Amino acid sequence: MARVTVEDCVVKVQNRFDLVLYSGQRSRQISSGAELLLDRDRDKNPVVALREIAEDKLKPAELKEDIVHGLQKHVEVDEPEEDDPDLMMEAKDGEAPAKAADEAKDVQEANLEQDTLEQNEDANIIEPEDE
Repeated sequence: MARVTVEDCVVKVQNRFDLVLYSGQRSRQISSGAELLLDRDRDKNPVVALREIAEDKLKPAELKEDIVHGLQKHVEVDEPEEDDPDLMMEAKDGEAPAKAADEAKDVQEANLEQDTLEQNEDANIIEPEDE
């Protein structure tokens, strides 16, 4: 890279490591089609990025925000399930809805077990033969 450009940038950004991050971010932006703020003059993207920083065309704070935004992960937010109206009706006054929901879940599990037992008994019934 052009040594003069780096020395000009160190005046604007004292930390050379930050300068590398900022110029790298800007050169990626240029590669992806961002508008140039200076004439290219046959320079490659990293040199153009350094020249833009040296001539105060870009603010380091803006580049830092772009870097942080690019590194953030998007976490999907689980949307709450719809409330079952039957469960809401079973809740007693002053009783916590979570407790009522737990009790309703226990009732549903018990009903499921009972249905399973009844189905098993029905399957074991032998019909009498016609004589």
